[in-house]
Amino acid sequence: MEILKHYNITISGRVQGVGFRYNARTIAQHFDIFGFVKNIPGNKVYIEAEGTENKLIEFIAWCHKGPDFAHIENVDLKPGEMKYFNSFEISR
Repeated sequence: MEILKHYNITISGRVQGVGFRYNARTIAQHFDIFGFVKNIPGNKVYIEAEGTENKLIEFIAWCHKGPDFAHIENVDLKPGEMKYFNSFEISR
């Protein structure tokens, strides 16, 4: 069985108003990633993501690109404690 990991991801740039959260949920579900995504002040998106290392690598690679109209300036990645989410949701 693969070990699960948890990452706190903060993405800055043009990431609000471009469908980032909805696309992130779709991509997360595709890669069996659990957690949530939400907009935070400073035109940033915050994600808590859990999954296997290989799936997280693919999800994080997508975070560096984002959806078509996004412009990613920075992706800050911090490992965190597992919370054992059972879905991937858009938080408000």
